[in-house]
Order: sequence, then structure tokens, then C-alpha cells
Amino acid sequence: MSRIYAQAVAARAGYVTAEYSQDRDSIDLRIQAGGAMRPALELQLKATINLIRSDDGYVRFPLKRKNYDDLCEDTQTPRLLVVLDLPKDEHRWITITADELVLRHRAYWLNLKGLDGTTNQTSVTVRIPEQNIFNVESLRRLMEQSRQGSIR
Repeated sequence: MSRIYAQAVAARAGYVTAEYSQDRDSIDLRIQAGGAMRPALELQLKATINLIRSDDGYVRFPLKRKNYDDLCEDTQTPRLLVVLDLPKDEHRWITITADELVLRHRAYWLNLKGLDGTTNQTSVTVRIPEQNIFNVESLRRLMEQSRQGSIR
């Protein structure tokens, strides 16, 4: 579901996507733009019905240690974690009718580059700002930051 969501957002923004045949570096999807510098983003995609919400403006997600380490690395192409928040009821995840295709809820993105290492053995709970909604507008901003080498 997270791949479908990310591919739909990328298509609507006018970008192309590519999937890797192996998930060696915790990257599930690459989004590529045209134009100057040919910017790109690489995404680790997750989907959950158990996103942890709080009143401090963040959602929390337990990320496997390997994924955390891979996403913290300094790389030429920016790497982002994208977590799709799904309804608890699986029957509500997607609805298809003659008039529309509806994917419910939304995804959040996080750049882990440069975060401190961890002593945790299995997972690290990451804090994602609720304002980091992965949608067409934010993807276009992120791609422009990638073009300028200034992604945050």
C-alpha cells in the first residue's frame, strides 16, 4: 500500500519512479525528476495501522535498526522514510468504485540523515513531525531541495 501511495503522489507531481530488485540499502522506491541536475529521492516505505500519536506535534514509528542505520548515512541521493498511516479496519484501506479510487489516510516523511547512532539492538522509535505530510506539494518541495543539494 505504501508503494502504491508513493507512486500515485509521484505520478501526480510529474515524476517517474523506479523499484529496486533488491532491498540492500533499505530503499524501496526511487523518484526521479527531469530538468537541471536531474534530482532524485530514495524512499524506505512503510505502512502501519499502529502509528503512535501524541499531543506534541509528532507521530512515532518503530523502525528496524538496519533501516535506521541505512537512512542515517550520508549519501549523494537523499533518502527518506515514508510511513503510510492506514485505518485499523483493513476494509477501509482502499475503495474502488466506478467514479473513484480512494486510498485512505496519509503518509508522513522523515529525513534521518545525520541523526545520531543508537545502541538499540532491534529498533529505534523515530519522531516524525505531523506537518511532514507526504503529498504532491511536499514532494515538489523536497525534489527542489534535492536539486539544490539542500534537503532538510
